[in-house]
Amino acid sequence: MEKWKIASRRLLTRRILLSHGGGGKETHEIIEKLVRKLIPPEYWKTPEGTGLDLLDDASHIKLTNNHIAVTIDSYTVDPVEFPGGDIGKLAASGTINDLLMSGAKPIAALDSIIVEEGFEVEKLAKLINSMVETFINNNVSIIGGDFKVVPKDSLDGIIITTTGIGVIIHPIRDDRIMEGDKIIVTGPIGNHGAAILSARGTYGLKVDIKSDVAPLTSLMIPLIEEYGPHIGGAGDPTRGGVAMLLNEWAKKNDVLIFIDESKIPIRDEVKAYADLIGVDPLALASEGVAVIAVRPEHAEKVLERIHELGWREASIIGEVRVPKHGRHKGIVIAKTTAGGFRIVEEPSGEIVPRIC
Repeated sequence: MEKWKIASRRLLTRRILLSHGGGGKETHEIIEKLVRKLIPPEYWKTPEGTGLDLLDDASHIKLTNNHIAVTIDSYTVDPVEFPGGDIGKLAASGTINDLLMSGAKPIAALDSIIVEEGFEVEKLAKLINSMVETFINNNVSIIGGDFKVVPKDSLDGIIITTTGIGVIIHPIRDDRIMEGDKIIVTGPIGNHGAAILSARGTYGLKVDIKSDVAPLTSLMIPLIEEYGPHIGGAGDPTRGGVAMLLNEWAKKNDVLIFIDESKIPIRDEVKAYADLIGVDPLALASEGVAVIAVRPEHAEKVLERIHELGWREASIIGEVRVPKHGRHKGIVIAKTTAGGFRIVEEPSGEIVPRIC
């Protein structure tokens, strides 16, 4: 039997579902059981670089004198304009942040835009301008791109794909998280996910919540330059939120990650909205927040520096542990605000489809 047929039959379903694009367990299944199975491991990365072996925010490529980081992402969000931002700002911010989380200084980007026939030119100009301004304000050159139009009703509006290129300041790899590392969240979580749900009027509810979408350049560049060797991992909790990111870290490093929910910064309105609609706020996406694993002896200094840089709500929310019993490895456990404990599961199902 042909290799691609064998790979396709490893999936639990015969058809692609919306949940396969949600960034949770189903997305992970597509990558692991389909994509990686069709690519020979020797082609997962370049020599002395990283790639599909780590499945990190960006891949590293070794050149003669330095390393560069490369990332690519497609953005499809409904609605394309939402409180706090739009798909243009989202595409640029997401690409910049993915490079930063790998320890790189973003320097260049390319974009590919697909719109459906009949899309308003004025709206398109506004969205492109939003993307361009975000890149320029972060000193990122836009060096190329592509533009396509598809027939009406064959695409819901617009999709923007961006590729980012950065120069590594200090490589940050999420497979280097160690026992004792402290987990720092740089700001309130879940704002983007809640803002998108509210903007759609999901469950008939609309509340005053703005997305946190923003580049983290002014935060991450100083941290990488000053504390790069002491950062074990970094990520922006987009699709699947903090819950998915920490579960990926726990599995990738074969550790237990313990967090204290009372220490997690979250806006009252976001928590209330999540509780009202029955969604775990840890599974809601953030687009202007970083989660950082820092060596324990430097954690307080890093937190203090984050506060100095303007992220006053940043907090140490937990730590990395290596349990004596193997069955507890690869999981995330939270101490609840009520004083109990729960396992933080990988998000599953259509949490917030078409969010980024």
